[in-house]
Amino acid sequence: MTGALKIYPVILCGGSGTRLWPVSRKSSPKQFVSLLGAQSLFQAAVRRTVGPSFAAPLIVTGEAWRFTVVEQLAAIEMTASAILIEPEARNTAPAILAAAHWLKAHDPDALMLVMPSDHQIADRDLFEQAVMAAVCRAEASDLVTFGIVPTHPETGYGYLELAAGAQLDAATPQALRRFVEKPDLADATDMVASKNYLWNAGIFLFSVSGILDAFASHAPEMSSAVSASVGDAKQDLSFTRLEPDAWRSAESISIDYCVMEKARNLAVMPFGAGWSDLGGWASVWAESLPDAAGNSCSADVTAIDCSGALLKSEGGGLHVVGIGLDKMIVVATPDAILVAPMSESQRVGEAVNAMRAKGVAQADASRRDERPWGWYDSIASGDRFQVKRIFVKPGALLSLQSHHHRAEHWIVVAGTAHVTIGDEVRMVTENQSVYVPVGEKHRLENRGKLPVTLIEVQTGAYLGEDDIIRYDDAYARA
Repeated sequence: MTGALKIYPVILCGGSGTRLWPVSRKSSPKQFVSLLGAQSLFQAAVRRTVGPSFAAPLIVTGEAWRFTVVEQLAAIEMTASAILIEPEARNTAPAILAAAHWLKAHDPDALMLVMPSDHQIADRDLFEQAVMAAVCRAEASDLVTFGIVPTHPETGYGYLELAAGAQLDAATPQALRRFVEKPDLADATDMVASKNYLWNAGIFLFSVSGILDAFASHAPEMSSAVSASVGDAKQDLSFTRLEPDAWRSAESISIDYCVMEKARNLAVMPFGAGWSDLGGWASVWAESLPDAAGNSCSADVTAIDCSGALLKSEGGGLHVVGIGLDKMIVVATPDAILVAPMSESQRVGEAVNAMRAKGVAQADASRRDERPWGWYDSIASGDRFQVKRIFVKPGALLSLQSHHHRAEHWIVVAGTAHVTIGDEVRMVTENQSVYVPVGEKHRLENRGKLPVTLIEVQTGAYLGEDDIIRYDDAYARA
C-alpha cells in the first residue's frame, strides 16, 4: 500500500433479517445481537478492521438503528468516520455507492473495504492478511471480491467461478470468470468437487474512483440519483441523513446484479480461514463449538440425553429443558419460542411471513424496545392498562412530551430521577412515585452516574406508542 493511503471499512448494517427469529427481528436485527460471545456481530465487524492500515469505519444504516450503532460503537470505544442514514432500504448497490460518493468528497484517493455487519470471521489476523494481499489490485482500479473456499455443498450461497488457470487456495487475487446464482444440491455438489468455485461472501475491496467509474458505466441513472442524495444530505446530530427524494429514485438492487456481473476488471481473493454468514440457526449451532454430545447450550438450559441440538434461552429468566432431543433447535425469548428440526432451520423466514399474515406482533417486534436514552420492556398489559420496566442510562433524558389518551404512574426502583410535570421539577428517589395526568407535559432525566430503573403503569383508553406529542427532544426525533 503506497504512502498514507487508508482503507475505509464500509460496514452495511441496514438489514432486518428474519432467519434467526425469534432473537433477530425487525426491531432488533441479528447484527446488533450477541449471538457468539459478548460482542454483537456489528461490534465484531468493526473490531475486525482496527489497525494502522484502516481508517475509522464508515457505517451505512437505517433510521431505526442509528442510535444502536452509536451506542454499540461507544461500548467498544470506537467512533465512525461517518454514519450515513438511508431514507429507506434500497439493497446493497445504492448503499455502497452512497459511501463511495461520501468518500469522494472527503478522501477521494482512499480504498473501500465493504463488509456486511452480520458475518462471522474467526481469525481476524488472517482476514487482514487477505485484505492487504488484495490492495495492489484495488489500487490498480480492479474490483476485488472475496470468495470463501467451500467446505461442503451449500445451496444458500451464490458462487464465484474461477477463470482458467486460477487457483482455489492462492494467497493473491485470482482471475474471476463469472458469478453463479444459488444452485440446487446436485449442482453445488459438482461445483465443490471441481475445486474451481468459491462461495460469494459479499465482501469487496476497491478504490473510490474504481467503483464510481463502474457505476457510471453500468448504472448511470443510479449514479446520478445517489450522487444527488449524498450532495444534498443533512447533518443531524452525529448522523448524515441522505436526501430522500433522490434516494428513492435509485433502483433497489444488489451490487452483484448492478455492477459486478457486468464489469470486466474483476478479481477474486480466496479466503479459507473460517467464515460464516450465520444465515440460520444451523450455522449458529456450528459456530458455537458444540460439546462432546454435539449440543450447543446457553445459560438457563438443562439438556438430558440430547445430541446435536441447539438449546438457547434469551433473557427473561426462562429456563429451557430438553430431554432426548436429536438435531433439534429450541430458542426461547420472553415472548416467543422456536422449535424445529435442525434440517428445517432455513424455513424460519417462512414462519415469520406466516405470522405477519396473521398480524402476530412478535413477527417483527420484541418485548424489549431499544431507545437512545435506554430501553423499556413491556411486562404486562390488559384492557386499559400496560406495565413497563424502563431503564434510563446515566446522563440520558426522555423527551418533553404529553399524551392525549393515557395517564402514567412512575415508581422508581433504582437510582434517582429528576421528573418534570407541568412547570414543576422534582427529584424522585428509590421507592418513591409520581403521577402524570392525561395531557400533562412531562419528562424524566437521569442526571446521575448510575442507571435509573422505574416501573411505569399506563392507564387509559388507548396505549399505543404513537400517542406521543414531543415538545423537546435531545435526540432530534420527529
